[in-house]
Amino acid sequence: MNSYRHTSLLWCRAVASGSLFTRLAVMLPLAVLAVLAVLIAPATRALAAEPIELGSRRELFVDRLLVDRLEGDAELKLHQPEPREVVLVTDKPWEGNTCAYYTIFQDGDRYRMYYRGSHYDEATKKASHREVTCYAESKDGIHWTKPALGLHEFNGSKENNIVLDGVGTHCFACFKDENPACAPEARYKGLGRGPGGLFAFQSPDGIRWTLMAEKPVITKGAFDSQNLAFWDPHLGKYREFHRAFRGVRDIMTGTSDDFLSWTEPKFLEYPGAPQEHLYTNAIRNYFRAPHILLGFPTRFQAASQQVEPVLMASRDGATFHRWPDPVIPITAPEDRDGNRSNYMTWGLLQLPGSDRELSVYATEAYYTGPDSRLRRFTYRTDGFVSLHASQGELVTPPLTFDGQRLELNLRTARSGSVRVELQDADGKPIAGFGLDDCTPLAGDSIAQDVSWKSAGKLGDLAGKPVRLRLQLRDADVYSLRFQ
Repeated sequence: MNSYRHTSLLWCRAVASGSLFTRLAVMLPLAVLAVLAVLIAPATRALAAEPIELGSRRELFVDRLLVDRLEGDAELKLHQPEPREVVLVTDKPWEGNTCAYYTIFQDGDRYRMYYRGSHYDEATKKASHREVTCYAESKDGIHWTKPALGLHEFNGSKENNIVLDGVGTHCFACFKDENPACAPEARYKGLGRGPGGLFAFQSPDGIRWTLMAEKPVITKGAFDSQNLAFWDPHLGKYREFHRAFRGVRDIMTGTSDDFLSWTEPKFLEYPGAPQEHLYTNAIRNYFRAPHILLGFPTRFQAASQQVEPVLMASRDGATFHRWPDPVIPITAPEDRDGNRSNYMTWGLLQLPGSDRELSVYATEAYYTGPDSRLRRFTYRTDGFVSLHASQGELVTPPLTFDGQRLELNLRTARSGSVRVELQDADGKPIAGFGLDDCTPLAGDSIAQDVSWKSAGKLGDLAGKPVRLRLQLRDADVYSLRFQ
């Protein structure tokens, strides 16, 4: 399903559920609403009848795409990652207590980290030294080293891990370019703030950086935050997300074919979510489902200066479903309740030997000490949001799939279970694939196959509109995939 059809389908479902009319009712006269109802109703029925083209991709419950009906106590449940160890302390003279805007990504058998080195003297209320961009690397994502690169001088010495000094250092963010047409000298690319906007950088090795153009390539925005870009393999273009103001701190986006010429940026939309300050955005393709863009924007509370990352997800890069609760609350250990002390980094890693968990990172002790810290947190694989129930059901909209089997990422209580029924587009159970035919699934697995006792071949239904009915008892389902 293309992005226009998908966005229209979600919008019309909102209309059909009444949520959109509830919002419009406070703004529009009854006569106008009546006309809208007449105009929208046929489109709603037509779009709702069109099946979602699932193919063989993995689907997560990070939005309501797979939800047509929930029964019992079934709900979509947001999960928080578990706090782990501190992985980095910014204790070098060129670092300090306001180090920020971390970028972390895997590059072959090592992990790379880039971040701003800066320090704020609370006594003088001034920066103690100029801002620089620092680099660290790791073999396991937990133990990080700061190599002496010998590139830039600080206090008379080049024995430091500084990779960028000057234009772009305030909030430099970079990535390894997986574009098949990428030139070797630009295998690594990044954006950094400078006079007039965002400048484009390139590097052959991720260490030695040069400007790709003398002038900024993106000029509409505010840019006083982590502004990032990356190659989107699903879209086949570069995407960028940067800071701008729309009454509050917000996020704009654009796309490019060459990283130099960008489309006119537009603000993101968050249907159903309140207007809030969003500081950083940390958006990227989820590597296990590249058609889904996940973001961890940092929600800023201006009165207290406190920040907390939240989760949002999109399938077109323009409209995001944003969850209201924080994923790392300020009560998480430790030193997260101070001024701007709880930023999420731009990084989502699967560390060696840990296919059942994902690592994310967040800052702590910002402003408060001689340095600040970076702590690792872990999610279950695909475990951002689950379909959860003590006793309940989910029925999906009509969908089509490719493949011969269906696998679920699930966890049940000892006495819990999950059963799956396949229905036709009208909601009638398909012979051999009914709920009573399904062998109950139980346990804890990121890839457990669904089986039916008396069914024919699942592949015979490929390409035909079907609905899934999932019955849960003391269980969570995190993702599903036809293969």
